[in-house]
Amino acid sequence: MMKLIVDAKSDRVLGAHMVGPDAAEIIQGIGVALTCGATKAQFDATVGVHPSAAEEFVTMREKYVAEEAKAAE
Repeated sequence: MMKLIVDAKSDRVLGAHMVGPDAAEIIQGIGVALTCGATKAQFDATVGVHPSAAEEFVTMREKYVAEEAKAAE
């Protein structure tokens, strides 16, 4: 399981979750990107190492918006 938390207004990636083999190694790199203020667009523009689980973070395209956020718009 992998998930990115993205601010809808700024496109900034606010957090990431990962469960699975080598999660600690992969999430460390994500932490560097978050510290640098990376946006979802920057994640999308990154070429993932293939084949690897880490590439999922730069190929995520499915967007989930919580009902509360939809109501606020």
